[in-house]
Amino acid sequence: MPAPRPLLITGATGKLGRAFARICTARGLEHWVCGRDALDIADPAAVEHALRLHRPWAIVNAAGYVRVDQAERDPERCFRENTIGPAVLASACARHGVRMLTFSSDLVFDGELGHPYLESDTTSPLSVYGRSQEQAEQRVLERYPEALVIRTSALFGPWDEHNFVAVVLRKLACGDAVNAASDLTVSPTYVPDFVHAALDLLIDGESGIWHLANRGDVSWAELATQAAALADVDSTLVQACVGARPGETAPRPRYGVLGSERAALMPTLDDALQRYLGERQYRVEPIRRADEEDRYRSARR
Repeated sequence: MPAPRPLLITGATGKLGRAFARICTARGLEHWVCGRDALDIADPAAVEHALRLHRPWAIVNAAGYVRVDQAERDPERCFRENTIGPAVLASACARHGVRMLTFSSDLVFDGELGHPYLESDTTSPLSVYGRSQEQAEQRVLERYPEALVIRTSALFGPWDEHNFVAVVLRKLACGDAVNAASDLTVSPTYVPDFVHAALDLLIDGESGIWHLANRGDVSWAELATQAAALADVDSTLVQACVGARPGETAPRPRYGVLGSERAALMPTLDDALQRYLGERQYRVEPIRRADEEDRYRSARR
């Protein structure tokens, strides 16, 4: 029998790329993972070479610029990686008849709607990062209407020690107070649930914009308190605050909750948090406070 055509995953060193590779292995899906050094998605010649070399049936684009605050100071790089790269992939996939999955964010919205955003709601990003994702959605679907574009929010998972929940629990377990925003509401998303649902949509041949987030909405302060209670660490050390933390220069939507008018595919947030704590071996490690503060700011996207 000939070898099955693989799924090509970009972003080999990112948490999302690694999660897709891990779950593809668990599901027995033939795949190939490319890092930035092997495939620059904004280079048409490099993309063409990769498609001819690996002959994938689909591409999962898990590459991209994720530093929301730094994007305000480095818009050129942000747009190259988040907008130009996916557009180049879309054009190549359309020519070769290869399916494509790429990702966007709740930050394409301004947070003024007051109830969960659906796929058809008008976008109005507040930040450079949000604008790069909004333009990526438009360019990808213009070039390849059959592409699948999935928006998500606030990822956390058992294989990443730098996500918001992991950092908060580690700080609380060490007896350190945690400041968390009470005026920003999000829909946290458990990475294993997200990856499985995204792969199902890709395999089923779905296209267009989809929202995938665990059902439920919380402020960052509520998420920290809820996780602490489930992990049996001192939740009274969570200090709710209003406004941006030091180092956060990009504006965030006050209400960035994602709903869906297409299908409810994701479990509840409560269920996801319980499984997260059950599947992850919780460890208390000595940490440098400066390093942990940097991780905390990054985890809040």
